Amino acid sequence: MRPTPILLPAQLTDILRGARLSRGLTQTDVARQLGISTQAASKLENNAARVSFDRIHRLCQVLGLELLVQEKSTLNLRDAGAPEW
Repeated sequence: MRPTPILLPAQLTDILRGARLSRGLTQTDVARQLGISTQAASKLENNAARVSFDRIHRLCQVLGLELLVQEKSTLNLRDAGAPEW
């Protein structure tokens, strides 16, 4: 998986689901590794934007993902051809 900047909290759900599926894991598999119910794992994945950082961090560990915080790019979007609002 290539580095993916998360610009909106809602993107996290798709990233986590994609990582789980690419590893051939079911929500039940993930739930067992986290020590939670399958229903709780589903809620965790589907409401990732509203879950505590601790739970997201634990889920990322199970999925073999790494969280990285870095300075935002200083790219001037106007120079990159972004539309003017």
